[in-house]
Amino acid sequence: MDTIKSFKGYGKVDAIEDQAFRRKTRKRMIIVAVSVIVLLSVIIAAIVGVAVHNTNQDDGKATSSSPMNLANSIKAVCSVTQYPNSCFSSLSSLETKAATNKAADPEELFKLSMEAAVNELSKLSTLPDKLIARTNDVRDKAALLDCQSLYQEAIDQLNTSISSMQLDGNGQLLSASKIDDMKTWLSASLTDLQTCLDGLEETNSTALEEVRKAMQNPTELTSNSLAIVSKILALLQDFDLPIHRRRRKLLGFGFEFPEWVGPADRKLLHQEQNGGTTKANVTVANDGTGNFSTITEAVATIPKKSETRFLIYVKQGVYEENVVLDKSTWNVMMYGDGKAKTIISGNLSFVGGTPTFATATFAVVGKGFFMKDIGIRNTAGAENHQAVALRSGSDLSVFYRCSFDGFQDTLYAHSNRQFYRDCDITGTIDFIFGNAAVVFQKCNIQPRQPMANQFNTITAQGKTDQNQNTGISIQRCNIYALDNVTATTYLGRPWKNYSTTVIMQSDIAAVVDPTGWTPWIPNTLPLSTIYYAEYSNTGPGSTLDKRVKWEGYKSNITYEQASKFTVTSFIHGSDWLPQTTVAYDGSLQ
Repeated sequence: MDTIKSFKGYGKVDAIEDQAFRRKTRKRMIIVAVSVIVLLSVIIAAIVGVAVHNTNQDDGKATSSSPMNLANSIKAVCSVTQYPNSCFSSLSSLETKAATNKAADPEELFKLSMEAAVNELSKLSTLPDKLIARTNDVRDKAALLDCQSLYQEAIDQLNTSISSMQLDGNGQLLSASKIDDMKTWLSASLTDLQTCLDGLEETNSTALEEVRKAMQNPTELTSNSLAIVSKILALLQDFDLPIHRRRRKLLGFGFEFPEWVGPADRKLLHQEQNGGTTKANVTVANDGTGNFSTITEAVATIPKKSETRFLIYVKQGVYEENVVLDKSTWNVMMYGDGKAKTIISGNLSFVGGTPTFATATFAVVGKGFFMKDIGIRNTAGAENHQAVALRSGSDLSVFYRCSFDGFQDTLYAHSNRQFYRDCDITGTIDFIFGNAAVVFQKCNIQPRQPMANQFNTITAQGKTDQNQNTGISIQRCNIYALDNVTATTYLGRPWKNYSTTVIMQSDIAAVVDPTGWTPWIPNTLPLSTIYYAEYSNTGPGSTLDKRVKWEGYKSNITYEQASKFTVTSFIHGSDWLPQTTVAYDGSLQ
């Protein structure tokens, strides 16, 4: 652009020439200004057009995202997982599908992550059969058969989570209650996979490492899905996407079951059978006065995946059989004449040739199982080591006024959400164990004398992933010796890396050693990732001054911390237990 200084030297300008120069400059500036205005108008129009287009895509659930945005979305979602590389790899391979399904947001990517896990898990379905054909070891074959059923259960848990991702009345794929459910089901899926490895390790299977290698990728992908749903609210906030939180009804003063138990089930659980109005679908009586003489026969008549309650009444007597309710037996209620009158008895054991998982006298997997006024026992004895009385993987299950009698591994709270009220549990080593989200309330927990040179451990919790919503909560229970116990007795020991156990508001007798807890491997410190805690316990065994000094043990947690392990908070019992009418304390009050 010309300047005044370009004319005849610096500081010397003729007046007429200066006037002409100013007119010329003004004209040029007007032209430039108009050009700038036109250019800015074009740019603004382009920006508005893109913004409107993107808004329309969002409102209409857009059919695609740019590859760069999708890749960034996948990276953001995978950053919350423990295995980001496998997460990014699995989701990136589904980019085309993601774009087609409008899936650059965390909810859709979460769904795709579960689909990827199912695809990998499905590849395992033929592995047990191949390995069974290569071994002659009876226990090895049995453990591989357990793996086969556990794989299918793990797939079912994932498929249930995927199926639940339907739009609700608010147009949302996810709600707070759905997130709670999916965390439970994905936690259970991981537990199923780990249980397969535990069984093969227990039998010293030659197939262990081959199976472990084959399971690595599906296990990582399942863990990734669990991590994503555990962090989904934060992810949605980061992505500026809405989610509707359902208001919870916080119960807990008084005695009711959690809300997952509806009014009809409450009525059933409160009715007394002798002279009461409970009407069973089938009756079992080993004296010939019922529809069947064995419980197994009655179980065979249960409708598959029934949404309505199916009642089985088991009359007074001892039933020597091993009973299994598989994953298709939904909403069954089994009741007896009293935990000391109606007894189911078995004696399978690990030393006797059966893997621990399959030793259960009574095993239930189907969701919504209720048991009332029945005793279950395993009579194998201390010398036969692992011998389970009850194994439960039933989600939203209730055991009320029951007894579980055994020695090592009496009660296997395997997976999902479980509640025990007014029950008796006896045993020696790890006699309450597993990886369920479970609350024991007002139960009598009774260690008994083990074999010589053995010690007692009441609990052994099996949480393997930091995002699992699992653990053992013992509240308002009585912990005391069944008989004359001279063996050292501990409240528990951490079975897995993230073991979680809390004992609160319970009366602990002097049978419990002052140190309280013991490591899984003697003379070693547990990992800092465990969470063991006590709160407001009473009795001579509750004294805290000599308790272990582990980093992961909290000798006296606060009210707020303990509240996280109540029926209402830990197993969201206020959502399902009130329907059962089984009494429960929802809070610490």
